[in-house]
Amino acid sequence: MSEQKVYNDYFYDEPVYDLHDGGYVPLKVPDVPEKPLTIPSVLKPDKVDGNDVWYTIRAQAGETQILPGAKTKTWGYNASLLGQTVVLKDGVHYHVHIINELPEVTTLHWHGLNVPGPVTDGGPHAPIYPGESRDIDFTLNQPAQTDWIHPHPCPNTARQVWNGLAAAVVVTDDVESKLPFPRNYGVDDIPVILQDRSYHDNQLDYDADYDVDGTLGDTPLVNGTVNGVFKVTTQRIRLRILNGADRREYRLHFSDDHEFTQVGSDGGILPAPVKLTKLMLTCAERAEVIVDFGDHKPGDRVQLMSDDVPLMTFEIGDLEPDNTQLPDHLVDLADWEPTPGLPVEKTVMSGMDDEVRLDGKLFDMQRIDRKQKLGDVVDWDVTNTNDMGSGMIHPFHMHGCHFLVLSRNGKAPYPNERGYKDVVGVNAGETVRIRVMFDVPGVFMYHCHILEHEDTGMMAQIEAYDPDHPQTFHLLSMDDVNNRTNQN
Repeated sequence: MSEQKVYNDYFYDEPVYDLHDGGYVPLKVPDVPEKPLTIPSVLKPDKVDGNDVWYTIRAQAGETQILPGAKTKTWGYNASLLGQTVVLKDGVHYHVHIINELPEVTTLHWHGLNVPGPVTDGGPHAPIYPGESRDIDFTLNQPAQTDWIHPHPCPNTARQVWNGLAAAVVVTDDVESKLPFPRNYGVDDIPVILQDRSYHDNQLDYDADYDVDGTLGDTPLVNGTVNGVFKVTTQRIRLRILNGADRREYRLHFSDDHEFTQVGSDGGILPAPVKLTKLMLTCAERAEVIVDFGDHKPGDRVQLMSDDVPLMTFEIGDLEPDNTQLPDHLVDLADWEPTPGLPVEKTVMSGMDDEVRLDGKLFDMQRIDRKQKLGDVVDWDVTNTNDMGSGMIHPFHMHGCHFLVLSRNGKAPYPNERGYKDVVGVNAGETVRIRVMFDVPGVFMYHCHILEHEDTGMMAQIEAYDPDHPQTFHLLSMDDVNNRTNQN
């Protein structure tokens, strides 16, 4: 890789960082012993038959040793907390059996996967009731990327994620596999799921910590580990970083201001690597970064920080020299041009606290707010009307598609936003133009990904339709879901 500019900026507008919010809960340095960083195991298939693969994913309750003393009651996917990493490959047909062993209705949303909606996608129209299961199948058709699964029941997404339901999804393809990236999972290719929680006698109490503007905790966790240590055994490591928090923004840097290179974003590998010393992720954003520890000696310890609080520690071992260089160009992006004759779609995120709205409305499960034809390329203007002096950043997420960020208030997007994405943080008083295309049909959510905001109703629905193959979708109401729940 030739000499590149190194960015030492978080890019977002500092006056609207979450730490200026009146309800902000600062992270504290945990006064607990260090422990090895938990690396989630990889989910094993139930069966493989040619190009078909079968998985079982179980939403379950359990107990997890997070802090010294009593274990914490938690939820997870095939685990007591978070879940096993699901590895998928482009072009393969998957059959997934989803079991709900929780005491309440849930769903399983494939955040970042372009799969049909509303049921396969796993939004609120795909409820799985206690003691029941759901079977879905899909053929994956998208580039390599880091995604995740999490629940999406309306209006209990935030609490279920707070209880522990979230897991990494790694999508692979033949293009990414030829790039000189670390990819030995658990050794030099590791998930870094960032979350925050508060504990009350070692237990979670979501109602006690609840904030309608986004619930925050005072204890930082990485992969469910407090004060985690990862022993570095290779000079180059790849971190698949996910902001899995309900509300918190993460402003990431290393304790020694070490440079790192971002190679991937929400929707896959970036067209070119970007060198950084600082990286800010709003809720649900992902970033794949490669860190080269070749300038450190055995025994060195480097902390990953958010603002001034350490999240985890990298302990440097005896490393073999690695002179691998990244190319200046990584992947090609499709040449999307707007479909002629279509207007720019405009959507507005407004308000704070319980006054949040999307286009002035609250979510209605049976209302289709927009339609877009499969294959059409449409520009959207996503506006955050919050006041620039006292407002907040709203992370905008679309199901069932990826998009390109074209501009911010008419200016160039941030340097690490030039690939496909499915979440974009929109500053207060800002309009972000994105270019959107759907290639799978269905009814899909678009919403603010501060989880309490989507639960409050800052969410809408779009139907991606194929005029040559029209479909009728049965859209549940909240009463439908609640009545069935009460009968169980």
